[in-house]
Amino acid sequence: MISCPKCNDVSMIMKAGYIRGKQRYVCKSCTYFFTLRETDALTPGRKSRRHQTTIIDIAKSLGVSNSTVSRALHGHADISPETRQAVLNMAIQLDYQPNQLAYNLVKSSTNTIGMIVPEFHNSFFPSVIVGAHEVLTAAGYNLTIMQSNESYQTEVANTHAMLANRIDGLLISVTQETNNFDHLITFEKRGIPMIMFNRVSDKVVSPKVVVNDFEAAFWAVEHLIFNGYHRIAHLGGPLNLLVSQERLRGYRAAMEKHGKVIEETMVVDGIRSPQQAKVYANHLLELTNKPDAIFAFNDPSAIEIMLLAKEKGIRIPEELGVVGFSDDSISTYIGSGLTTIRQPTQLIGKTTAEWILQLVESEDLDLHQKKILNTELIVRGSSRRNGLV
Repeated sequence: MISCPKCNDVSMIMKAGYIRGKQRYVCKSCTYFFTLRETDALTPGRKSRRHQTTIIDIAKSLGVSNSTVSRALHGHADISPETRQAVLNMAIQLDYQPNQLAYNLVKSSTNTIGMIVPEFHNSFFPSVIVGAHEVLTAAGYNLTIMQSNESYQTEVANTHAMLANRIDGLLISVTQETNNFDHLITFEKRGIPMIMFNRVSDKVVSPKVVVNDFEAAFWAVEHLIFNGYHRIAHLGGPLNLLVSQERLRGYRAAMEKHGKVIEETMVVDGIRSPQQAKVYANHLLELTNKPDAIFAFNDPSAIEIMLLAKEKGIRIPEELGVVGFSDDSISTYIGSGLTTIRQPTQLIGKTTAEWILQLVESEDLDLHQKKILNTELIVRGSSRRNGLV
């Protein structure tokens, strides 16, 4: 029901054509012509259009200029304390909420750091995020997180979205599929700071935060050797990832140091999922001269190997030793526990966040700098055959 905004009559309203594309009405009672927009707030039962208070509303209420209100809200020194307080009081009274996005765009900063991670399924990346978030929020920055889901195309789309949202800096760990880094080099060309972590590439000029993958893999394999295992297989990740290359290098170095023959049939790389690891492990365990231990690229793969061994009636650790990498939360509870490499995940997050803040705030930081964090061998029942650490 429509009422006349002039005389409030609701019984004599008639349609009177269109004006500028809007339905026009006339009140036969007082001959007043109007459009529906004028009556939105007056029509019973009609929900009024939401209006967010702006600095214009505050300025009109106080009889001052828009620029005076803006300077008062942002604490400019040329505004008297009395005027500033009056503006603040009126802002509270009118429930004013600042348009932070518009303000950030004016000052060419959004106070937002983007983070792209390959997956959330395991505890590694969520823990890194916790560490980064702690540092960034304490510094007054927001953290926008996107998941590439181990897809190169999704990763590229994520970087485009980050650019569109004008982030101040990017933290990224690339996917298993990523071989082309043009989408990351774009950040370098635009002068947007970036830190790579965990899965990094030397093709991108940026600071990098990683762990001692080579040494950790060396310790893992040496531990197996000390516990009496001789035919040690390695199920590794995609070799386009430096982490895969370094863990394979550590495996080979330990085997060579202790005089163990490396049979190439015992070395499988390119594993992209725990399901693939299970397929290749099944092949290895069906061999006539099968391995007596397996060092896996990560914990999810190692856990699949342990479950497969149980299905086959192969006793762990007596007949098969298994070591993983990353100390996933389930590693403690699978069988008698999975021996693995613990990574300082929250420290990785904190370090990347501290470095991106240095770059964003124009402090000196060598773009070729690499931080290598220490890991820890966690020995559990899956490899303690001789009771040795």
